[in-house]
Amino acid sequence: MALPINPVVLIPARLASTRLPDKPLADIHGEPMIVHVWRRAMEAKIGRVVVAAGEVEIVDAILAAGGEAVLTRSDHPSGSDRIYEALSILDPARDHDAIINVQGDLPTVEAPVIHAAFAPLATPEVDIATIAAEISDPEEKTNPNVVKVIAGFADGHATLRIARALYFTRATAPTGEGPLYHHIGLYAYRREALERFVGIPPSPLEQREKLEQLRALEAGMRIDVALVDRVPPGVDTPEDLEHARTMLAPGNNPFVRS
Repeated sequence: MALPINPVVLIPARLASTRLPDKPLADIHGEPMIVHVWRRAMEAKIGRVVVAAGEVEIVDAILAAGGEAVLTRSDHPSGSDRIYEALSILDPARDHDAIINVQGDLPTVEAPVIHAAFAPLATPEVDIATIAAEISDPEEKTNPNVVKVIAGFADGHATLRIARALYFTRATAPTGEGPLYHHIGLYAYRREALERFVGIPPSPLEQREKLEQLRALEAGMRIDVALVDRVPPGVDTPEDLEHARTMLAPGNNPFVRS
């Protein structure tokens, strides 16, 4: 087993957001949020990092920070479509053999989490990799906004536990005694898998559950899931933004190297 040798990290970002307008440009201690996400991805040292931006303002913010960005169409229906266009623009020679999709609203995501999302691709049969964390809050088990992944993680003491994803759902599942797992929308694709995925039309279960990853499962693609300790906090609301500012405040920021 061997991981793809030349991955690229792509961070899709767009300004349109109903709950937090211009979210990628939201200020966190003097820098736009998307710059913090770019820094987290750079710190993972997993490969080239490029922001796939829907607007020129995002491109300008990343370039000003010394990063790399590519301008994509603003009307993409999903992040996967955006990163596919970005990949086509920045790598026409097809040098990159895998893509890690880091969401643009995760300014506090940690490097080990990014590595965990990439790790399942060490198994050649895996098309797409992602991550999950065990649900500890009882309210999350019945919350339809918390997507659950159904996967049979074996008990053990391995550094990283990985299982095959059988289904993703907004329902409380599976039934019976045992843990439930909160799916985290951070993905790694083999290049061929991403190309195939964006060419498949939306599937019946995808449309019913409003979960894009079901399209891949319905098409027979294999998704494996790595288990991480906790869900990295995303930023969707003004309250989330304040929480991120607190986490990244001088003196609190674990990512600042002294």
